[in-house]
Amino acid sequence: MKRTNPTDLFRQLLSEAPRGTPLSTAWLQERGLNAKQVVRLGADGWLNRLGRGIYLLPGDELNRDASLAHLTNTTPGLHVAGKTALSWRGIRHNIAFQEHLTLWGDTPTTLPTWFTAKFSASYQSTHLFDTTLPPSTGLAPLPSGHPGVLVSTPERALLELLSDVGKGQGLEEARHLLESARALRLPVLEELLAHVQRIKVARLASSMAQELGLAWADLAHQHSVRLGGGERWVSTTPAGERLNLKRPA
Repeated sequence: MKRTNPTDLFRQLLSEAPRGTPLSTAWLQERGLNAKQVVRLGADGWLNRLGRGIYLLPGDELNRDASLAHLTNTTPGLHVAGKTALSWRGIRHNIAFQEHLTLWGDTPTTLPTWFTAKFSASYQSTHLFDTTLPPSTGLAPLPSGHPGVLVSTPERALLELLSDVGKGQGLEEARHLLESARALRLPVLEELLAHVQRIKVARLASSMAQELGLAWADLAHQHSVRLGGGERWVSTTPAGERLNLKRPA
């Protein structure tokens, strides 16, 4: 790029950059800026530096979904999961005063400070399913949401929620959410359960579904039997709730 005047550079960015979106150095370089020019724009106030290699247009406020889409491009398998995914898809028990984002991905990583300073969020790379499940199963953007943000479908989100029980997720709330999710697609749930590799999740799904009289109770029981495991799975949640899951007969 021949023009080096900061005003010209800024005007070009202003016309191309999506508002509220974190701009990476790579994105800026694709538009003809070299590394020195990016640093100069930041130093002169034409760009706000959020963190290493990440900028924002002055006067912009980070957009949640645009930020998530950016993280999706840099974090393999990142998606909105568990309790957050259920809430976004209309299945909720209590409305939180402040939204907390439950994010899952394929590899261990730490969410960047520029993101967590703006949005309350947690990330984990729990491998709930075996490696033969196609990675995109049970993941899709919201019908009217950002196309770059993957959100677990209710069937997948419920299993992720059960995985979180005992790790910060309360048992009673999980029970209420399962009871609220009455319109599950059984073929999708069956495919996911067939690939679940966590005994705790399978046993929780089976015991809760039977307790609540859910339509998929027999299906969950079948896959709990498939996984087998020890006679009992016992744990205590942070709230003091005791999980005592017997091996299914």
